[in-house]
Amino acid sequence: MTRKLAIIATLFTAALLLCAGNASAQDWFKTGTGLGVSKARVAVPEFAVRQPIPQALEKTFHDVLWSDLEFCGVLELVSPSFYPPQMPSQPSEVTFGEWAAAPANVYMLAYGNLSGDATNLAAAGYLSDVHNPQAPIALQKIYRGPATDAGARLLAHKFADDIVGLLSGGSPGIAQTQIAYVSTRSGNKEIWAMDYDGQNQHQLTHLKSISLTPRWAPSADRIAFTCYVPFRGITSPQICLYSAISDRLISFPRYRGSNSSPAWSPDGTQIAFMSSQNGDPEIYLSDSNGGGLKRITFAAGVSTSPAWNPKTGKQIVFVSDRGGEPVLYLANSDGTDVQKLDMPDMGYVVDPSWSPNGQLLAFSWRRPSGNFDIYIMDIVNRQLVELTRDEGRNERPSWAPDGRHIVFESTRTGTRHIWSMLADGSLPRQLTYQGQNESPNWSPK
Repeated sequence: MTRKLAIIATLFTAALLLCAGNASAQDWFKTGTGLGVSKARVAVPEFAVRQPIPQALEKTFHDVLWSDLEFCGVLELVSPSFYPPQMPSQPSEVTFGEWAAAPANVYMLAYGNLSGDATNLAAAGYLSDVHNPQAPIALQKIYRGPATDAGARLLAHKFADDIVGLLSGGSPGIAQTQIAYVSTRSGNKEIWAMDYDGQNQHQLTHLKSISLTPRWAPSADRIAFTCYVPFRGITSPQICLYSAISDRLISFPRYRGSNSSPAWSPDGTQIAFMSSQNGDPEIYLSDSNGGGLKRITFAAGVSTSPAWNPKTGKQIVFVSDRGGEPVLYLANSDGTDVQKLDMPDMGYVVDPSWSPNGQLLAFSWRRPSGNFDIYIMDIVNRQLVELTRDEGRNERPSWAPDGRHIVFESTRTGTRHIWSMLADGSLPRQLTYQGQNESPNWSPK
């Protein structure tokens, strides 16, 4: 095995490369996700406390900050056991040489101080290049919020996102994003939402029937989903809209037959969805209010699960069994130039999700010899990487807006729950623990 292949094997511990050209696979995957490159070594000492605040808030702030940076995928956090004895709380207290030298060997130092009173909390955060003491401080900002656990978490998220944005070449952090999903913990399948790290889980819909496939609008102010509601005396799957601003459902037309699997266009002006209103389930487009209905697929069998290229808005990938088993098809967003995305093996291919850069597709694939697992395909050269293997059913992937993380559902613990991971399959972590949970969708911001 060559040294380059060994590096790939080490990096993708949870992945199986299916393509013959491993060197090129490494290149396209690194380019598409921003993972697998050298990571900046960052130290994050605990913040000094300038004014008395509850110790619990201090712990929450530091734990969340550390977790956010550890999971961001582009930084290497230096163990506190290698830190110098003095922990700085402001730039004048930094002994740059001690942090830059062994054993710390730090590149960037994230530090600061906390202060507050009974109702308010403030974090003064700094980021310094310890190898260039004369350089301007890379980041210095005061973050303010309520003196609550949620407030401490938000301050940590904001500081972490600013750090990641600076050290990742401008790609935003995801610590303030949310994940919508379906949960049964209230007795019915309803739409829920949570912070990206699994905190603040809360129910959004209360239809007391069945809700499925939530999809955030590009503006993150609405969620389109499949709802089972009465229409002309019959309860059937329809498209519903939830407003995150007003915390209520928004009117959307009902159609004959079954209507499901909504997907937003990148500009938020259109919704693609599956509808059987004229017979076979086909892909239709409407404007964001349900008007201007247009059918864009015309083939015997089922066509469903559309996903819009978020970068160009000119392509839609969808699932169809028109050739036998369900597989992926790619078409222009008006339905022209339909082409099958050929796979190197048989089996069901479902749940397509585009990466934010429009270069990669994540999807679930059940090959003849196994369960459903998560794969990534380069849409141009059709090369593949397998991210999950031999750990239950893994389905319905959804990309984070940074293109470095994926959320999905998995039965690896025996119960269907929501998990997230880096887009190379590493650092999987469970986000839900109660009830049955499925169909996660990462907010765009």
